[in-house]
Amino acid sequence: MEASFVYKEFGVSVIAPLMEAYDLTQGILSTVVDTDEELLAFLRSKLRYFVFLNEDVALPVSVQYETPATLGKDRLAAVVGANYLQPGKDILVIDAGTAITYELIEASGIYLGGNISPGMTTRFKALNFFTKKLPLVTEQDNVPMLGTSTETAIQAGVVNGIVYEMDGYIEELRVKYPELLVFLTGGHSFYFERRLKNSIFADINLVLTGLNRILEYNVEN
Repeated sequence: MEASFVYKEFGVSVIAPLMEAYDLTQGILSTVVDTDEELLAFLRSKLRYFVFLNEDVALPVSVQYETPATLGKDRLAAVVGANYLQPGKDILVIDAGTAITYELIEASGIYLGGNISPGMTTRFKALNFFTKKLPLVTEQDNVPMLGTSTETAIQAGVVNGIVYEMDGYIEELRVKYPELLVFLTGGHSFYFERRLKNSIFADINLVLTGLNRILEYNVEN
């Protein structure tokens, strides 16, 4: 059985009924905020096998990132998920969320690292916050090549700029990796999927797939 849930707040009061309803026996916890020690203690006491994802956890890929302690766990999980779905392939993982991240994993299973760029909503907010006259706008389904008003100029500048950025990374990396596959994930993945001229795999659940693979790998080993 597969299911996913979204909560504004997450803790023991949320996970306890889920564990009972689904009879969970193993699990993995990944967080990019401060660790909830109460939740950690609860999971360790209730699950037969539990993994808290940090830089010491065994992984099915080799990580060459120089500062693994600061590597975002969502970035790492997305790479593992892509490698699991397409093993033995050179892969670029693009996660389009609050930030846009670009991660490269080679066919050999070596994760080389990646880049971090402001996400679409972050760019809209930054233009509004750091200037006196630019309004706060949001993305629209149809964005022109060139804006004909301040609002459409911002929309076109942000959206088209991200598209050129993504396509630029893909084209540059394909010089060295001609068979490069591209996974696009994150909250804005489907928004950009149809705008990129390069072929991609859009998978909004890539991070969850990667977390599950990390859990399975640790249970197996």
